[in-house]
Amino acid sequence: MKKFFTSESVSEGHPDKLCDQISDAILDACLEQDSNSKVACEVFVTDNYLVIGGEISSSAKVDYKEIAKFVLKRVGYKNGETGIDPENCEIVIKINQQSKDISIGVDKEDMGAGDQGIMFGYATNETSNYMPCAIQLAHDLVHLASKLRKLNEFKFAQPDMKSQVTMDYENLKNPRIDTILMSIQHDENYDEKEFKNFIKENIMNVIAKKHNLNTDFKVLINPTGRFVIGGPKSDTGLTGRKIIVDTYGGYSRHGGGAFSGKDPSKVDRSAAYMARYVAKNVVAAGLADQLEIQLSYAIGVSKPISIFVEAFGTNKVPYAIIYKAIEETFDFRVQSIIDSLDLKKPVYFRTSKYGHFGKKEFSWERLDKVRILERYL
Repeated sequence: MKKFFTSESVSEGHPDKLCDQISDAILDACLEQDSNSKVACEVFVTDNYLVIGGEISSSAKVDYKEIAKFVLKRVGYKNGETGIDPENCEIVIKINQQSKDISIGVDKEDMGAGDQGIMFGYATNETSNYMPCAIQLAHDLVHLASKLRKLNEFKFAQPDMKSQVTMDYENLKNPRIDTILMSIQHDENYDEKEFKNFIKENIMNVIAKKHNLNTDFKVLINPTGRFVIGGPKSDTGLTGRKIIVDTYGGYSRHGGGAFSGKDPSKVDRSAAYMARYVAKNVVAAGLADQLEIQLSYAIGVSKPISIFVEAFGTNKVPYAIIYKAIEETFDFRVQSIIDSLDLKKPVYFRTSKYGHFGKKEFSWERLDKVRILERYL
């Protein structure tokens, strides 16, 4: 019996991802000048109109409009016809100070969580970076397509792109790609055959081979037959609307809170990074083939209310041992998470496209606890 699982990703030119990038670029600009900045920044974009709103308490002097323009240009938008005009779009700023009620619980010696909530982290040994295969392939597809577009090697392509990968797990030891779908914005006057052939040969096949997977998958490219109007001209964008793309492609649960635009006092972000760090190290140490961990916090309280672990029947030791290993190895207090993962540095713009997990450069992807955890086997 066929056993399918599907994940999707979007390029940096997708309207929602534009908003995530602007929010995180503003966060980085604040942290660069003031590492104690408290930021909750959200962006809305539509046809040649952009709103930057939220609550920011910081000594940093940041030009929000210029950051927005920089991101739009960096992605590759040049005029209103292709999606949005960085120089001539209307930009509205609605920024307030962080609530003093929140500050009571956060700005103290034993830092409390900036809000209540639940966060999940996940890891699997299915891939070398401990990410589910479908979402990693989906990220790699739009990442490569965007890179080739910027290098002027991908003719006719415009910034707005989406990918979707369906994996067949009928044989768990030998998963296969069943279908790859890509929707890629293109010029009005383009050679459809050349365009689609390039996508299959120079993007889809390249990524499949990179992961040592089959290339005889089913192919869908721009199923409507046309994708000229894209970006904010065709669809509104909003910070935090691609949370499943940002995490594990639906392969693991999500707590509901978005990441982008939030400083690390917001456990929606910092605790989710910590949960991934824990799960990845536990799986790498061989205690389980896959692991999901849930954390929950109360506003103003430094320690989590609860920790829950699920190994989906793949654990190599009893759950009691896994809990013991986690509790004795990791500190889940908010300030400790920020310190151990070095989260006050301006690294967040790099997280705002192609996923927050699976990239070696991030501190929460380190495997520095493996040897300690191996002692519990």
